[in-house]
Amino acid sequence: MTVCEYHHNGSFLLESGEHLDGLTVRYHCSDIPYKGPGDGRKVVWICHAFTANSDPQDWWPDLVGPGKIIDPEKYFVICVNMLGSPYGSTSPASVKPGTDRPYYFDFPKITVRDIVNANILVRKHVGVERIDLMIGGSIGGFQALEWMVMEPEIMKRSLVSACGARVTPWVTAYNESQRMALEADPTFRECRSLKGGQAGLRCARAIALISYRNYICYNESQAESDPDKLFADKVCSYQQYQGKKLIDRFDAYSYYCLTYSLDSHNIGRGRGGVEAALKRIKADTVIVGIDSDNLFPVEEQKFMAEHIDRAMYAEIKSKYGHDGFLIESGPLGNILQQMLDD
Repeated sequence: MTVCEYHHNGSFLLESGEHLDGLTVRYHCSDIPYKGPGDGRKVVWICHAFTANSDPQDWWPDLVGPGKIIDPEKYFVICVNMLGSPYGSTSPASVKPGTDRPYYFDFPKITVRDIVNANILVRKHVGVERIDLMIGGSIGGFQALEWMVMEPEIMKRSLVSACGARVTPWVTAYNESQRMALEADPTFRECRSLKGGQAGLRCARAIALISYRNYICYNESQAESDPDKLFADKVCSYQQYQGKKLIDRFDAYSYYCLTYSLDSHNIGRGRGGVEAALKRIKADTVIVGIDSDNLFPVEEQKFMAEHIDRAMYAEIKSKYGHDGFLIESGPLGNILQQMLDD
């Protein structure tokens, strides 16, 4: 897939009433450019999750790539790096216009609707008038849901997994705990470099990982080989390792920003409530729940399936909790294949 950038030179109005002066949005798409409505290929639009990037072959390798179910040589596949994420789109790590330093905390809070509006700019720039299959899991699912409400006539089919129609206090509690970890790092507010807050970010990532997996998964994969060991430390090493991995590819300021984006999610805001908003969706939609997901329990997906007119519910059994939407490529791939073949 080819990496591209779209530059919006005007003011970008945010849902909060603030604005960004200019905007860069990075995206990956199929190597052969889209030729408009007469192109002939189905358009598959993927919305990525929290700390992922716009190259789905990187984080969904079993499903996306040449010869895979989502084949960028067969379909026009596109994925946009979220506004606020540090992989090339405008974010707190970007240089603030008129200065020689990053935005840091001068970057305004952004919502899921702002992220989708940036996606829509790219859609219009590329010339896509119809999305044959919209895919999103977790915050990618937030985007997909929001977009189907904002532009219902654009979407033909969608697959949404491991998310809900509105953020819950349970999810926000995790997000606030992670922000507290960032704030506890004294280098975070110093804003001397994008390496600020790295100790806090390691801790925040460790908190997040607990929400992404579950009791069974951790106890199975991180149990000590010696049952008589005096102090267990295998899982401690795992948490430390995962925190280090994230600081090598992400910055604390973008992470902080995106936690607030998660907290903004409510497709019913200003639309008469969640149920009324779900009724606006016209796409043939498959809502996928992960039976062991503690972050977004299956009750949330069942609720959405009940209130979207053209929706069905599918449940995947997994020991991996919330991360099942990334890991269970077999059953998820079967659903995607059927949707692409129809």
